Amino acid sequence: MEKWFVQRRKSKVLELADRQLMLAVDTVNELENAISDASKKNVDDAKKQIEKLFVTEEEIDNLRRAIFEESTRGSLPLSDREDLMHLVKRLDVMADHVKDSGRHVLLLLEINIPTTLWNAYVEMAKDLVDCAKALRASIEKLGSDPLEARKLSEKVDEFEKHADEKNLHIKTLLLKSDKDVAPSALLVLKDLVDSMEEVADSCDDTADYVRVLTITRESS
Repeated sequence: MEKWFVQRRKSKVLELADRQLMLAVDTVNELENAISDASKKNVDDAKKQIEKLFVTEEEIDNLRRAIFEESTRGSLPLSDREDLMHLVKRLDVMADHVKDSGRHVLLLLEINIPTTLWNAYVEMAKDLVDCAKALRASIEKLGSDPLEARKLSEKVDEFEKHADEKNLHIKTLLLKSDKDVAPSALLVLKDLVDSMEEVADSCDDTADYVRVLTITRESS
């Protein structure tokens, strides 16, 4: 009976972690949808996406707390517990940056932003989605195929580099938009691209940790 309870608790922890991973990717998808709607002047739709993003991020926070609570009850080996906690924290940080990006988009919805600028943000958001999806696939392969997990984590690096290039492109556009966009809006646009870059960086940071874990999985 004791073994049965231990296994049930272990399954619950991993189930919660999988749910958090799925939602972390969802927040990035919702951010892309919001920016895409903003680029098309679909203000109401963009607001709905951002509201959905905020709800998703709040659930991620709640899951993090639940995972911490369940994991401290000793249902996982210490090393696995620590690895899980590091991943959970990193995913939570990524979702926080997505939420910050959503807040910036919300501030910009009622301001006239040139479509060319919004389109550049849409392209960067697509890279973030690719980055997050590759990260999720990498983590999901961690337990069953460490070699494949490592390959997928390297894909995250590629998408992060694409996002970094888009970051530079957008900032170049911002420098040229001083006559078309109010200075206050330019500041928010810069904050938006910076927070989106943080999403890519935190995604890549998590992928780096996955690569470390693949070494320990292969050697064990």
